[in-house]
Amino acid sequence: MRPAERPEIEALAAAMAKAFVDDPVWTWFLPRADRLVRLRRGFRLFLGWLWLRHDLTFTSASRPGAACWLPPGRWHPSPLVQAAMLPGLIAVFGSGLTRAGRGLARIEAVHPTEPHYYLAVVGVEPAWQGQGLGSALMQPVLQRCDAEGVGAYLEASTRMSRALYERHGFSVIDEVRLPEGPPLWPMWREPRTG
Repeated sequence: MRPAERPEIEALAAAMAKAFVDDPVWTWFLPRADRLVRLRRGFRLFLGWLWLRHDLTFTSASRPGAACWLPPGRWHPSPLVQAAMLPGLIAVFGSGLTRAGRGLARIEAVHPTEPHYYLAVVGVEPAWQGQGLGSALMQPVLQRCDAEGVGAYLEASTRMSRALYERHGFSVIDEVRLPEGPPLWPMWREPRTG
């Protein structure tokens, strides 16, 4: 696994859009027939404005997916970055932007305050799923967490992804239900020592 680079944004956004096109949480956020197009646009926006800025987004040589992390204290974008992203967010969510904001507020309300690395998303193209690539993409930062003695946090959007994260030491700490929508599970991982 290696750090992703800016020229790869388009390929990574396409791979991740395919990975999440049927995800129940993303389906709630984007309940439209053009979900794949909007997901691709959204992942392009988040990769460019948030995730790649911290050198904590990892991919593989063939780029069928990525794990996008944020460092301690940097999981929430500043008001200036949020304002700069607003036109892109409108392009992604359209008239559903207010609804998406309510959903994000519900998710963010349970976000831990102690220092941690935040796994914003890990996604692998469907043809590559089930082969250990998602696990491998997470490893560089999980190893950093262990070396630095810092926790890790994420939200699982399916029972299958929850089981994957549990195999890597994450534990469910809550359940959040989107307004009239599906549940997701905030998960925490203590650093491993020794």
